[in-house]
Amino acid sequence: MTIRTPIMNVMTAAARKAARSLRRDFGEVEALQVSRKGPSDFVTAADKRVEGVLFAELSRARPAYGFLMEERGAVEGADKAHRFIIDPLDGTTNFLHSVPHFSISIALEREGQLASAVVFNPVTDEMFVAEKSHGAYLNEKRLRVAARTSLSDILVASGAPFMGKEGRDEFLVELNAVLSATAGMRRFGAASLDLAWVAAGRFDAFWERELKAWDVAAGILIVREAGGVVTDLVGRDNMLENGDILAANDHLHRPLLELLQGKQK
Repeated sequence: MTIRTPIMNVMTAAARKAARSLRRDFGEVEALQVSRKGPSDFVTAADKRVEGVLFAELSRARPAYGFLMEERGAVEGADKAHRFIIDPLDGTTNFLHSVPHFSISIALEREGQLASAVVFNPVTDEMFVAEKSHGAYLNEKRLRVAARTSLSDILVASGAPFMGKEGRDEFLVELNAVLSATAGMRRFGAASLDLAWVAAGRFDAFWERELKAWDVAAGILIVREAGGVVTDLVGRDNMLENGDILAANDHLHRPLLELLQGKQK
């Protein structure tokens, strides 16, 4: 049985309501692929529209809570102990190209600690949820990270620096190390879903650099509540601050961290 606490009901209901317009917009962006202008402006509008729905729904249910959002930035609340961290459309490039792999991501911080999380893919209707000390679930199924222990057997996910973003040379060094030591690597383009898929055992690990807090906040809690380990790329708990992240099970995390740091031959 999945989590049905009051705050989880609020968060999942907000995600499902926002997903209605996102599914409709996804159908429209597919049609726009044939236009000369292209769908970029449309996608930006869709992103803001979804964020507006999430902000309205969550504010109605918890009017004193603060927010950190991709489009609007930080919104201070009267209740300084609680803050929602929201990515209304993680996987914008996938959405832009009619690839059905994107998500709505919502996390709740309580006293600076991640307390609740939702990652929802509106196309597949997969709702990943977690609450601190209450486990992680995909729809009605309890999640556990994969149990593989050998690097040579694992499938690893990452994100690659896109055009104009720094860090490509560093990424290529890390990529070469991972490809040389593992069974394979995937780049799917939505960090929140990559992390949720680690929690579900579809990926054995995920790493990336220079992400934003809204990209990873919900996924961090989902992986941890599925029994995984999540740190930054020096082994600390500063992912929301520095944007670097590595998620894996407890057997693989240290070897992968050493591999990415160039300490394994």
